[in-house]
Amino acid sequence: MSYLEAKNPFTGAIGQEYDLLRLICPTAADLAQRLGHYLGAWRPGEGQAAPLLGFEIGCGTGVSTSALLASRKDLRLRAIDASAKMLEQARANLAAEVDAGRVDFVEADVLAALQRENDASFDVVASNYATHNFENGYRERVVEEVFRVLKPGGVFLNGDRFAIDDAGAHLALTQATLRHWFKIFAEIGRPDLLEEWVIHLASDESPRHIMYFAPALASLRAAGFMPVNVEYREGVDTLVAASKPPAPL
Repeated sequence: MSYLEAKNPFTGAIGQEYDLLRLICPTAADLAQRLGHYLGAWRPGEGQAAPLLGFEIGCGTGVSTSALLASRKDLRLRAIDASAKMLEQARANLAAEVDAGRVDFVEADVLAALQRENDASFDVVASNYATHNFENGYRERVVEEVFRVLKPGGVFLNGDRFAIDDAGAHLALTQATLRHWFKIFAEIGRPDLLEEWVIHLASDESPRHIMYFAPALASLRAAGFMPVNVEYREGVDTLVAASKPPAPL
């Protein structure tokens, strides 16, 4: 494994066969749909004219991108991912949307991509099953940049794995997840991918990465988001809608 793959496992085997996530974590696709449903019902504030401009963090193979675009015909999306293998699949999966100019897939580091954007550039920033992969300090900087690039009245939608604050309860759920993975990968005869996913989970659960629920919400509020609403939570799977306050009158 190269250094790049060690830092970003989605550049390797996991990224090449990321569609297997539907077997080991079907709730990720469910969260993507919930992301789309929320955006479809969301009404931007005054002064935000169509088309809506969106920025997607960690688009992967385009599962959440598809849900977001399907939710609103007035959405134009810039979708960022650091894995060329994932983006190749996303462009193929959403070729019609690319040709129609509704989505632009960009290979880049998410933080660097956000830092290149102007203040108040986007109506919505969305992410699904991505931010838990970031190291804690990096994640906080991403949140700050998301707040900066959103227009006043804009919204940050984050569907992700937010760890249970009770360490014992979180450990029990993680153990159950691993048992499920061993069963699934044994059934499909892919111990090689099981190894990659277990290593990835160990990284997610490390002190430098783990995204605990209450501290993550506190980080959003500290960046300036208000209100911060939990739209859905089941186990670790959570949809958070964080609004940037409208401009003062």
